[in-house]
Amino acid sequence: MSTSHTKAYVLVHGAWHSGRVWDRVVPLLARAGHQAFAPSLTGHGEKEHLLTPDVDLDTHVADVVALLSKWDLTNVVLVGHSYAGMVISGVAGEVPDRIAHLVYVDAMVPTDGESALDVIPEKTQRLIDAAAASDAPWRIPPVPEMPAPMGLFGVTDPADTAWLRTMLSDESVRCFLQPVRLDNPAVDAISRTHIHCVGSAPGDVTRRPVPAVQPNGAESQVWELRSGHDCMVTVPEALTDLLLKAG
Repeated sequence: MSTSHTKAYVLVHGAWHSGRVWDRVVPLLARAGHQAFAPSLTGHGEKEHLLTPDVDLDTHVADVVALLSKWDLTNVVLVGHSYAGMVISGVAGEVPDRIAHLVYVDAMVPTDGESALDVIPEKTQRLIDAAAASDAPWRIPPVPEMPAPMGLFGVTDPADTAWLRTMLSDESVRCFLQPVRLDNPAVDAISRTHIHCVGSAPGDVTRRPVPAVQPNGAESQVWELRSGHDCMVTVPEALTDLLLKAG
């Protein structure tokens, strides 16, 4: 349980990754005096053997809710990367009293009843169609490495790419098809930060003013981080600086 002087950061990885992807951020948050947790969702990391056709968004939401309950975490800054924007939204819908702030890191931002397929329809449908044509239509392998400057999830350094490959595993199709439930009105009171990875020179950060307001009525806080998609690998210090400003 966090005190008035500390925050509890819960860092949720995106599709195909594991909690290890946050290994460069967790110690930086701890050094700043905060608690930091980076669980692996069911089907990933040390839980890779638990992947089945039944693993879905609800499974991953339950993973995070269970962690919050186990450690009795409150005043939580809940951070979701990529697909995990769906997960942290669902967690906020389940236990809004435990969440102080939501941070979407280059993430999907759903509304009530939307699935990942609804949020990013074309790319997600291509992944589902490719799986359907394979010998295991219920599971989607990690997206392949692309030529520079795209790399593997935006990671281009050979050593970093090799490290990232060690933590990648398949994703259940159901994770992308199940809609999120956000019908709890208490969710609207939770403040939010959005961090967009925009490529180019790593580490440069500028605040982008946006006219939209959050559900709680406050102005949206949106930052641009000049990094590839997996910014926790490529620019962990710059990302941590933004996480410390959140809330």
